[in-house]
Amino acid sequence: MADDSPASHRRDPIKSSVGNVAAQRRRQNAVTVGKERRESLVRAKRLCRVGATGDGDVPVEENDMITDEEGSLLDAQTSSAVGELKSAVAYQGKGAMQKRVNALRELRRLLSKSEFPPVEAALKAGAIPLLVQCLSFGSPDEQLLEAAWCLTNIAAGKPEETKALLPALPLLIAHLGEKSSLPVAEQCAWALGNVAGEGEELRNVLLSQGALPPLARLMLPNKGSTVRTAAWALSNLIKGPDPKAATELIKVDGVLDAILRHLRKADEELATEVAWVVVYLSALSNFATGVLVNSDVLQLLVERLATSNSLQLLIPVLRSLGNLVAGDSHTTSTVLVPGHEITDGVIKVLVKCLKSDHRVLKKEASWVLSNIAAGSIEHKQLIYSSEAVPLLLRLLSTAPFDIRREVAYVLGNLCVAPTAGEGKPNLIEEHLVSLVQRGCLSGFIDLVRSADIEAARLGLQFTELVLRGMPNGDGPKLVEQEDGIDAMERYQFHENEDLRNMANGLVDKYFGEDYGVDELTAVLIIDGQMREHALLVITLAIKQAAAEEIVDPFEFRVSRLLFSVRLTENKTKRKDDPLSSLRSGHYYNPVRN
Repeated sequence: MADDSPASHRRDPIKSSVGNVAAQRRRQNAVTVGKERRESLVRAKRLCRVGATGDGDVPVEENDMITDEEGSLLDAQTSSAVGELKSAVAYQGKGAMQKRVNALRELRRLLSKSEFPPVEAALKAGAIPLLVQCLSFGSPDEQLLEAAWCLTNIAAGKPEETKALLPALPLLIAHLGEKSSLPVAEQCAWALGNVAGEGEELRNVLLSQGALPPLARLMLPNKGSTVRTAAWALSNLIKGPDPKAATELIKVDGVLDAILRHLRKADEELATEVAWVVVYLSALSNFATGVLVNSDVLQLLVERLATSNSLQLLIPVLRSLGNLVAGDSHTTSTVLVPGHEITDGVIKVLVKCLKSDHRVLKKEASWVLSNIAAGSIEHKQLIYSSEAVPLLLRLLSTAPFDIRREVAYVLGNLCVAPTAGEGKPNLIEEHLVSLVQRGCLSGFIDLVRSADIEAARLGLQFTELVLRGMPNGDGPKLVEQEDGIDAMERYQFHENEDLRNMANGLVDKYFGEDYGVDELTAVLIIDGQMREHALLVITLAIKQAAAEEIVDPFEFRVSRLLFSVRLTENKTKRKDDPLSSLRSGHYYNPVRN
């Protein structure tokens, strides 16, 4: 449904110079998490080394890399095994069933032997039609299990190898049904999970063939490896970008109750798989997000965050939490009500993650906080008054770049109030002044210098807040003290038009020819004699700087000021004005390169 897409019914972004695009930007990023998810423990596609029954006759070693010679031998053995399977399938005499099972087991053993199985050799030898034939209804479970296992590892191969399973998909889906044994159903779910993990095209094929409902039913029992495998396969199947599958899943009878039950009671391994399902439900489908928000899922996510130390579990839990608070303003207000126990719990577990030694947890927690900070004034105050702020300030100056960028979104959003208009946002002066006084400006200026476009834009936007919003017009001085002028001047001829216009506009508006005139005039116009003496001293200093090619923000500033000095005693310049030689054109040119 078009109106259920991630782009609709989102929290309206704050039209701010800090750019609260958190709601839309962050939830779209959640869709791409499959590329980085679960590191080595959980890949988008999994090789089956030990079968659904828990047994296997292939030893699993930590270091199973093979040499080229061993690889060639393995390919030859695989081709031979496919030939044996072909003979076994054609054989109709006594012991035919056991002959097929033995041939399947040998092929499966070879496909499970290495981290990089000989899939290409199996396909070239014609394995797929034979395996499809072995999946036919009425076949014994042992034969079905071995055939599905072979297909699982073939599907874990390269994209073109995974697509070779297309003829087998209808039977793999059919064996998910209630008439199949749990080991067979689980092995078929595993194979389908690998196919879904390949990409959108194959996900759409699976969805069109009806894979989602039977997979969803496999997730309903209380425990077991079948539930875990089904949840993993579903997380691959619904991860978009089309939200239709996520919406369909949450509508399946019993799925919401199963999600809540598994998050509440399941072991961490199963809870991890279920949490990834919640990630994609909340990232893609507004309907699913609404259903989850009105359930106990938020409380359960917070409890898992508070009690678990498993990185594999905490990452999807944090992602889910961030997605839920990145909805529209009504949803966010429903989820996080200031003063409620659950809201205080959310902030506490996020602070726990900010204190963690794990880089990814710090980044994820900062991302969640950026979504909360994008909310109402009350939500901003909630973060501002918490223990999170000093941690964020420290991370802004000391953390790796990707974390600093996430932290900058949080701090920037704390300083602007929500607005429905297209103009500049209203400032929250108390927050801005406090954060600047606590040293955050240097961190944002560092972002301005970054080669990353998003980070540089964020740094410029916060710099604009400081220039515009600091009391008593102190913004320009503070920016200059942090070498902000120099940081902005690097964009004078930048290829990115938005950054170029933004930086040049700020320099021209706040550091133009009139910048600092009052300050210099106060020094120069004490009396006539001191004025003339001061002008002469400054003139000589500028000439010396020009001769020595000294380029410094102070020289830029002074040279600009000299052209703006007004001699208040008479409105016309004297002919013997010490600046006359400068005005004739022989002066230090403060043009920015």
